[in-house]
Amino acid sequence: MTQSRPPNELLGRALSVKKRFLAMYKKANAGHIGSSLSCTELLVFLRFAWMQQGDRFVLSKGHAAGALYSVLAEEGRLTPEETETFYEEGTLLPALPPFGAFDDIPFATGSLGYGLSICAGMALGAKFKGESKRFFCVTSDGELNEGSVWEAALFIAHHRLNNVIWMIDRNKIQAIGRTEDVLGLEPLSDKLTAFGFRVLCVNGHDFSALITARERCESLRKASDQPIAIIADTVKGHGVSFMENTVDCHYLPLDDAQYAQAVSELASSYEHIRSGYEDAF
Repeated sequence: MTQSRPPNELLGRALSVKKRFLAMYKKANAGHIGSSLSCTELLVFLRFAWMQQGDRFVLSKGHAAGALYSVLAEEGRLTPEETETFYEEGTLLPALPPFGAFDDIPFATGSLGYGLSICAGMALGAKFKGESKRFFCVTSDGELNEGSVWEAALFIAHHRLNNVIWMIDRNKIQAIGRTEDVLGLEPLSDKLTAFGFRVLCVNGHDFSALITARERCESLRKASDQPIAIIADTVKGHGVSFMENTVDCHYLPLDDAQYAQAVSELASSYEHIRSGYEDAF
């Protein structure tokens, strides 16, 4: 893991991760594809361009397990043979991240609302020990319906745990509807500010924007012990036209034609964005 990856390399990593988990979901005839597509760039960026040795990561939105497993495979932490067992009987890669199977997955998630609390506890322990490691947590926005998330936020702010980096995948869609219809979150930034956080808002699919947010975050951490929350504006089913911004993509699997279309569209999108990065850099 390093902080020096240029946007084009990260973009290639993201495409590789997406193609891998699309194949995994297709073979398993499983859903939660839209959830994985909305947070792929976030996970790729954290693992390859922000986290350092000793840092810990919790994917609180455990239903995006396919994206997490694929990022770990991209990093060489999981083998192709292991990813082939996704969803199968006896697998170490079930529908939701397991506990105890891999050091890179410190806690079982998927029962939503607990990941941020886990990070808070580990972060407080690290502070007591004088350790410099950081604790990164990605939650969904629908997960913010859970009171336990806000309890953890109060705890983090009270103990000034600026070694927690909380990233919210703000795709505005949850399992049964749009977040603002199910249980409105806005004005989310103001609420987080009132809870004691410094809040950064970023395009969660733009690596250049994520690099800027990382630099801003690290600058704020050096200047203050006030914790930071990053609201990542994302799109559910990002990069696949028939999935983008739909509630259905939370659960529905892919048929053969949809799978082929999804892979093709992601490859085309990669080429378009890559050319833009080359022009910019």
